[in-house]
Amino acid sequence: MNLARIGALAHKEWREIVRDRLFLALAFVVPAALMIVFGYGLSLDVEHIPFAVVDHDRSALSRDYTHRFIDSRYFDYRGHVQSERELDPLLAGSRIRFAIVVPPKFEENLMAGRPAAVQSLIDGTFPFRASTSKGYVIAINAAFNGELLAAYISRRFGVAPERAAALAQPVRVQLRYLYNQELKSTWSIATALVMLVLMVAPPFLTALGVVREKESGSIYNIYASTVTRGEFLAGKLLPYVGISIVNSLILWALATGLFGVPFKGDPLFFFLSSVIYVTCTTGIGLLASLIVRTQVAAMMLTVVMTIIPSVLYSGLLVPIASMDPQGQFEAHLFPAMYFTDIALGSFLKGVGLEQLWGKALALAIYAAVLWLISFALFHKRPRT
Repeated sequence: MNLARIGALAHKEWREIVRDRLFLALAFVVPAALMIVFGYGLSLDVEHIPFAVVDHDRSALSRDYTHRFIDSRYFDYRGHVQSERELDPLLAGSRIRFAIVVPPKFEENLMAGRPAAVQSLIDGTFPFRASTSKGYVIAINAAFNGELLAAYISRRFGVAPERAAALAQPVRVQLRYLYNQELKSTWSIATALVMLVLMVAPPFLTALGVVREKESGSIYNIYASTVTRGEFLAGKLLPYVGISIVNSLILWALATGLFGVPFKGDPLFFFLSSVIYVTCTTGIGLLASLIVRTQVAAMMLTVVMTIIPSVLYSGLLVPIASMDPQGQFEAHLFPAMYFTDIALGSFLKGVGLEQLWGKALALAIYAAVLWLISFALFHKRPRT
């Protein structure tokens, strides 16, 4: 490994990148653009659910009950309808996602101590939104029941309202959210997008490296030179690693500045982990360029090797612990999962090397394995 020859190859590759102004601009514009587009477009917050009400009772108590939903920020009131038949076209046309049907004699049954069954209809087209909506309905209904029971105890036994409320709910669960107290999905999504963008953009840049020389025929100059396989691969990889490191700093600035994500961890550890991670992702692009012979094939192979693992097996949308054993095994085969844990731990949890050293070590091993595979696949004598 001659450092002078590696530097010469890296300088040559950098000059080719700079010479193509469009490619150079895209190398820095595309990652930032992906971060902004996905950051504003992706949201796991379930709010402003459009809903309608069928109130057959039209009593003071039924109005009080339905206003619990109307006044909630999680629901968007779209009006009353006269019957259940009018709800069908509204739900089928997605004009509403949720409906409440209050039965006749709602207030009369409750005042007499009899249960009253209120029907709720939830659009289950999107299971995640439907499950979250169901949780909202159960919580609002439980709060309403607790207040009714407390009022009954206070009126029946002459107990003070505060004491009656304690008797109505003898066991209360006090929830405390750690790390992301405001439950802002933007914070977790913007943090995970750093992983996603660095998994997608660097391999696409690197994938064109060797293949471009194969298509142009300039690779034969390397075959005839005294440059070794390791020197050629290192010289090809270094400029793209440098570009990706700069992009990682830009993405960090966008996450903290534009999306307001707090960074609580160790900046040095996160930076070093990012360097290891982009070495992995650029190595994936280099490996793809060594396997195929055309730039189009290299791009298609890179899509399969990067986008699918980074979206499905990284914890971005589905927690790894919620997957079946086969899915968890596949997730551990890709670097995206490890860096997602590092990014979330560094940004939101404030943990560093002591807790995340295993993830960083896994990335380092992954980068070394990619290098060894690339070294084994590249031959100075072209195959026939």
